Amino acid sequence: MADTAPQKDGSTQSGKTGPGGLLDFGALRQARVRTEPYSYFVADGALSGDEAADVRRDYPSIDKPGYLPLSKLEASGEFKRLMDDLNSAELAQVLTDKFGVDFTEKPRMITVRKVSQLSDGPIHNDSKSKILTMLTYLNAEWDGTGAGCIRVLNGPKDFEDFTEEVPPLAGYVFAFLRADNSWHGHLPFEGERYVVQTTFLTSQQELDRKENRGGLQYFLKKLNPFQ
Repeated sequence: MADTAPQKDGSTQSGKTGPGGLLDFGALRQARVRTEPYSYFVADGALSGDEAADVRRDYPSIDKPGYLPLSKLEASGEFKRLMDDLNSAELAQVLTDKFGVDFTEKPRMITVRKVSQLSDGPIHNDSKSKILTMLTYLNAEWDGTGAGCIRVLNGPKDFEDFTEEVPPLAGYVFAFLRADNSWHGHLPFEGERYVVQTTFLTSQQELDRKENRGGLQYFLKKLNPFQ
């Protein structure tokens, strides 16, 4: 039976309608957009625990911290199915409908993380070349201490001054529009933290620059394991 999500008119629409048939777009459509302190939404149920486990099983071999551009990786199996959905025209349309910004012709970059180090996740704001960032989480469990959980922050100085906290558990998706005050980050965590980042950018030039830089940084880390 196809997965369905309720619509405003009471009808239903299949949620797994992307080319990979894995990401539940219905869960994204149902998520409520918040506008304070900036525009964002948190969706739950975008993947089941079993589906996320299959994606982790087919994850690329990544043994260093940081995000690696999908273009530098080999995608296969269930991992590729998720990447196909994240690269789809349907995702761009869903986000366009949610935020009222047209993403259908914007270049996007997908970056993949498996390992976090303690220096990751400080309070920051994205560069102006980013229009929207969406994080898709894939972890089977989390310890609930707050470490590694992304926080929607009210300002640039205090991790405890936050509006919402999102655990990096399978099925959670956090998406936000970049703004001058779109501060976010997470408390230090070291270990496996499966997350895929989808970013819509202002231009193809910015996409090319970021992909080249990301690939170079990862290559240097492979050369220097003590970095």
